[in-house]
Amino acid sequence: MPPKLAMLLKTYIHKYIKWILLICLVLIWGSSFILMKRTLDFYSNNALGALRISFAGIVLLPFAFSRLKQLNKKQWFYLVIVGLIGNTFPAFLFAKAQTVIDSSLAGILNSTTPLFTLLVGISLYKLKAHWLNYVGILFGFAGAILIILAKNGGQIDFNIQYSLYVILASIFYAFNLNVIKYNLSDTDPYTIAIISYSIVVGPILVYLFTGTDFIQSLQYPGAVKALIYPALLGIFGSAIAIIIFNNLIKISGVLFAASVTYIIPIVASLIGFADGEIFKPIYLVWIFLILIGVYFVNVNPKSKKE
Repeated sequence: MPPKLAMLLKTYIHKYIKWILLICLVLIWGSSFILMKRTLDFYSNNALGALRISFAGIVLLPFAFSRLKQLNKKQWFYLVIVGLIGNTFPAFLFAKAQTVIDSSLAGILNSTTPLFTLLVGISLYKLKAHWLNYVGILFGFAGAILIILAKNGGQIDFNIQYSLYVILASIFYAFNLNVIKYNLSDTDPYTIAIISYSIVVGPILVYLFTGTDFIQSLQYPGAVKALIYPALLGIFGSAIAIIIFNNLIKISGVLFAASVTYIIPIVASLIGFADGEIFKPIYLVWIFLILIGVYFVNVNPKSKKE
């Protein structure tokens, strides 16, 4: 590649890196719901949650040992919090929720993450948001709801108890975003991902083999082959995605990072189209509304705290 072209490409990548990371993240997490659904055909929700964390932790654990001595007590404290509220609890909550509610409703409820992120940031971290950020949250949330409703013919089966599991997971994500941005600002994104999963993988593996029906489920026809679904979910949907996400949090505001939940329904719709579903023209309107919302969420005047 010619030097000038290489330099130009590097400049553009640096300029738009957060958008590149956002798109990568959306593509990965947009596929997570179908992987969870496929796993639940063979394994219980508790086994699904434990498998997801186990695969992610096993992949990241070898990289943990060289980083242990670099951490202080304060970092350890917040990394344990991230391991629990950012990784473990949401994995089990989403798995539990999807035993009753469908991925469409889960997608809508998950889109509340930016709102909770804003509330946590304002109340605990004195986050100062521009009025356009509020507009962006409103537009993004509305677009996510409308595209999912259009996809389901205006019908969504709502179960209060299981819907609350997703809401709780979204609240955990909101706290996790702010903790990474403000309490772990001196910790690199790779260390956060590696250590936070390595902390919980041991207990989760014990729970997988002794506290779930994983061993019994392996006897079912096709169950062993079906391990590919939680493996992909853990390695890509958790381990790799969290590294990308942590980088995104570091280089952008917490609201922009949280806006990934708005774009996930777009990917879900495209996956559905590839799977034979009809792509309705009205989707383009709601997709445009979501993208406008994400753009407004990204407004961050230099005079205000991110």
